[in-house]
Formats: sequence, structure tokens, C-alpha cells
Amino acid sequence: MKSTFRTPVHPPLPSRPFPTEPDEEEGEEDRFTNRPCFEFNRQLLPQWNDKHCSHCRHYLTARCPHIDEFLDDVEDLTPE
Repeated sequence: MKSTFRTPVHPPLPSRPFPTEPDEEEGEEDRFTNRPCFEFNRQLLPQWNDKHCSHCRHYLTARCPHIDEFLDDVEDLTPE
């Protein structure tokens, strides 16, 4: 059985600085940084590898061991 592999037809993206967001709750942000399960998503630019969960290959997937925490965090933002 032969598998297919898609080669991107677009040129590589130019190097951009890491996007910054205002730090409103720095303590909250630390919860989603530098976890031992972090595995960088190689579809992102290498300079984005800052160990943030949102750049992890498992982020918001069933493979994430902390998915409940993310879902709880989102539930906190829903209006009552």
C-alpha cells in the first residue's frame, strides 16, 4: 500500500517575532507553561517554541493529559 505525502506549494513564511499579549493574569498564564508533557507543534514557526501549551502538539486534543483544565478555563469565561 502506498501512502501519499503532500508537499506544501507555498513558500516558507518570513520570520516574524513571537506575538505578544498583555499580561493581565501572569499567575494564571504560568499554569499553561513549561509542562513536562509539552511537545512543540512543528507546524508553527520555530521561534514560537516558548513552552506555552497553546503551541503544543496536544493542545485541545484528546491526547492532552490536561484537557479538563483547559475546558474548565473556557467554562469560566462563558456568560451566565
